Amino acid sequence: MASLQKIYFLFLLLQSSNVFAQVKWQNIDSLFQPLPINFHVYKTTDSVDGKPFLAYYAEAKLKDKHLKFTTDTTFKRRLTPQQFFNKNNQPLVVVNGTFFSFETNQNLNIVIKNGKIVSYNVHTIAGKGKDTLTYKHPFGSAIGIDKKRRADVAWIYSDSAKQSAFVLPFEDNLFKDSVNYVSYKNVVNHNEVVSHSGSKKIIKKWKIKTAIGGGPALLQNGEIKITNNEELKFSGKTGLTDKHPRTAMGYTNDGKLIIMVIQGRSADAAGATLVQEAQFLKDLGCVEALNLDGGGSSCMLINGKETIKPSDKTGQRAVPAVFLVQQKK
Repeated sequence: MASLQKIYFLFLLLQSSNVFAQVKWQNIDSLFQPLPINFHVYKTTDSVDGKPFLAYYAEAKLKDKHLKFTTDTTFKRRLTPQQFFNKNNQPLVVVNGTFFSFETNQNLNIVIKNGKIVSYNVHTIAGKGKDTLTYKHPFGSAIGIDKKRRADVAWIYSDSAKQSAFVLPFEDNLFKDSVNYVSYKNVVNHNEVVSHSGSKKIIKKWKIKTAIGGGPALLQNGEIKITNNEELKFSGKTGLTDKHPRTAMGYTNDGKLIIMVIQGRSADAAGATLVQEAQFLKDLGCVEALNLDGGGSSCMLINGKETIKPSDKTGQRAVPAVFLVQQKK
């Protein structure tokens, strides 16, 4: 079944360039003033697959020291993006990020603020049916920015017993066993790789100042490589290929951070598949990118103004964590 899913997904990747033409983006800075010189906002209403489409992206120069990239989170409660905006002295950008539990209101992905881990990845998924006594251990992707203002998308292991998060290689990091907790030692043993020189290369510390997690990863080395089979974010082909509201982040070789939101589940916007989302980011020059929580959670505020219209009937969905861009005065 897994191999059939991979074949089907490969077919979608090969066909993605024919599914829709490259959309055209229009600069709409004038609608969100005042904006700093190294920050811009773009919008598209080009149809995709012959269906109505609406998306926005914000572009920020990472090296601009007048811009601060950070996060904010809550504990066992959630706030709307507007409430995060008010709580954080009206930042330039507020955008949703992590997946979360509706039952506990807690993040399911890593969040790093000022170099400290304030939320951890969930690394264990209990099996069902005949696999009741088996646990799968996925490692979610995250986007981070270091103190030199360089961005990175990586698979991350995080543990409350450790002060640092750890980067894993992107290859074959999903494993399963009969233990409902995966320790740092388990991860190291599983991920040892023998290089051509005969030495062992293991996971390393992720030296990041700001980060927010989600998944799956969408782009690696400038090419579409969606790691859902490893991260287990969506089950079945419908989770991968249905159109939904989306939130995503990536970065370009010339040091620009791209934050994208796609409207969906509405008469004037059908949403996008993961493949389409990845293609949009690739077309904008992103070398690495990842999907963040979407659906009713997708929302981006710029100077307190909504971009896409959230798909929830009640408006902005309360979330436990957001990514922020603040303007230093």
